[in-house]
Amino acid sequence: MPKNSKVTQREHSSEHVTESVADLLALEEPVDYKQSILNVAGEAGGKQKAAEEELDAEDRPAWNSKLQYILAQIGFSVGLGNIWRFPYLCQKNGGGAYLVPYLVLLIIIGIPLFFLELAVGQRIRRGSIGVWHYVCPRLGGIGFSSCIVCLFVGLYYNVIIGWSIFYFFKSFQYPLPWSECPVTRNGTVAVVEAECEKSSATTYFWYREALDISNSISESGGLNWKMTLCLLVAWSIVGMAVVKGIQSSGKVMYFSSLFPYVVLACFLVRGLLLRGAVDGILHMFTPKLDKMLDPQVWREAATQVFFALGLGFGGVIAFSSYNKQDNNCHFDAALVSFINFFTSVLATLVVFAVLGFKANIMNEKCVVENAEKILGYLHTNVLSRDLIPPHVNFSHLTAKDYTEMYKVIMAVKEDHFSALGLDPCLLEDELDKGTGLAFIAFTEAMTHFPASPFWSVMFFLMLINLGLGSMIGTMAGITTPIIDTFKVPKEMFTVGCCVFAFFVGLLFVQRSGNYFVTMFDDYSATLPLTVIVILENIAVAWIYGTKKFMQELTEMLGFRPYRFYFYMWKFVSPLCMAVLTTASIIQLGVTPPGYSAWIKEEAAERYLYFPNWAMALLITLIVVATLPIPVVFILRHFHLLSDGSNTLSVSYKKGRMMKDISNLEENDETRFILSKVPSEAPSPMPTHRSYLGPGSTSPLETSGNPNGRYGSSYLLASTPESEL
Repeated sequence: MPKNSKVTQREHSSEHVTESVADLLALEEPVDYKQSILNVAGEAGGKQKAAEEELDAEDRPAWNSKLQYILAQIGFSVGLGNIWRFPYLCQKNGGGAYLVPYLVLLIIIGIPLFFLELAVGQRIRRGSIGVWHYVCPRLGGIGFSSCIVCLFVGLYYNVIIGWSIFYFFKSFQYPLPWSECPVTRNGTVAVVEAECEKSSATTYFWYREALDISNSISESGGLNWKMTLCLLVAWSIVGMAVVKGIQSSGKVMYFSSLFPYVVLACFLVRGLLLRGAVDGILHMFTPKLDKMLDPQVWREAATQVFFALGLGFGGVIAFSSYNKQDNNCHFDAALVSFINFFTSVLATLVVFAVLGFKANIMNEKCVVENAEKILGYLHTNVLSRDLIPPHVNFSHLTAKDYTEMYKVIMAVKEDHFSALGLDPCLLEDELDKGTGLAFIAFTEAMTHFPASPFWSVMFFLMLINLGLGSMIGTMAGITTPIIDTFKVPKEMFTVGCCVFAFFVGLLFVQRSGNYFVTMFDDYSATLPLTVIVILENIAVAWIYGTKKFMQELTEMLGFRPYRFYFYMWKFVSPLCMAVLTTASIIQLGVTPPGYSAWIKEEAAERYLYFPNWAMALLITLIVVATLPIPVVFILRHFHLLSDGSNTLSVSYKKGRMMKDISNLEENDETRFILSKVPSEAPSPMPTHRSYLGPGSTSPLETSGNPNGRYGSSYLLASTPESEL
């Protein structure tokens, strides 16, 4: 071989020498690839980027135990919505009948897509941005949209934690401050606050003492300083929990995920011992079958499934990316989904048992008040005593006796009955008033508990922990993909996110802030989230390929997942979600978005439509959340943004095979590596594209390799769009 050849120079020098493909083919001996360490990456920023990615893969944090990981996923998926949103929807949409659409959608959409997110996160070991860039570079905007939706949800979700903190500290007094209406003194005369007298003590405390709410979204009213402080405390707690990543949040999960179940168990036992608990539970499970065919019920059930499992937020992917690749994520998906559903049902039992007790209390109060009206009418001869059944005893009047008396009076005084102002006092009517917010209905029920401050402290501490677990997952959906993609300092970026979110969150602690919470919760996050979940499904099932994905799952898990998932991912789930999304858009067009406003003068709620400026803000939020998807698609379709599949080049250092392989066709690369024609050479590439992260082995790996693997292997070489 000529002494001045580049190969000779390489053998006698440790300096970096770049060779052309022609030099390599003409002068180089056949490469013993079994003794080489091959790293592949893009041309731009080649060696440095590959080294960083390899180091990042090796140093990526991992869960201390499987239990810690499962608790983290449970803490993220089981949140405040399980405690009052699910019971509310159950009561609103037909009781036990609501469980049918919820279970159907959980099985055909929820569990398959939850398994999908767990699998891609564990396989690719990156946050949402990196995962969807790998699966389909042109749909890489899905990851950015997930981050934005996580930000939107985190902004208002932490405000709810702030509300819980406010009530938690207010619970350390007896009697509870929302048990009675405030009394003002006008000289020697004690006057009950008019707003409270027209509504109720718990309602007044929520709207006036806690939120100090304005009459509409257009009336800002300035900051509520009490809630501003609570929001600051909430973001401080979240920041301390997530600042170190899973090293800090993983430890928090042991308490924040398990403590709510202790409290729920205590409430269930206490609730079942309350008078009237059975009435509430029977009311819950009494199905209203006509609701099962209502499209609105199915749409709300689908939304609840998405929020309950955390689909589309990126938190599920972020948490699973810290797993070992041989972890059985199929078992994890089934387990977490079951626990989530079990928690919702358990919480519903608790809520309806307590509300059954409350309904009986309120019904008895209604009977007493209306019995006094009837006695007054008897004394003034407005009503005849002949109308009162002989067995009725006003000293011990039961609800059954009152109902019988009410029907008799209504039948006899049919023409003038409305002027009497009598109420039917039906238990079903009290139960049908709904669960509402936990800050109204449940707090009112707890005022009737013995040792009510204790139960109030436990309840709101439970809400804080449930919210904290969900916020940790939400923050992971923001920080993990950004840190993975842009290599920003973890602690600094996390703290910066919390500070930024606190200042933006001041929007929600104005006196009109609750109306903005409604806007974000019901509209700005829901529709983009549905779009994200649909595109995730399409990216894997139709672009990456369901068969290819199933094959990779088989290699990763050690067994082949059920064919059920193939059909769900390929056909059923995307079709169902497309129908539900269409229904949601039609619903928005038919019924303009609005909110329930609290009118102080009327001491009652009134449904108002969003004004034009609020509608413009709402549309802007939806556009901002979904905009990265078409932008990234267009930029990569017209090659204005690198998709990671750029041309490759090869370079060497002494004793080590480094990257860059430049302008090599696939066949040339195979011939170069194996020194054979492609038809004779077994391909070193796997038959399908696989991500070889930490702990995984390359198809080229042999025992002769001192490092046990080929660096980061064909990490970026296997991502061209042509393979999709």
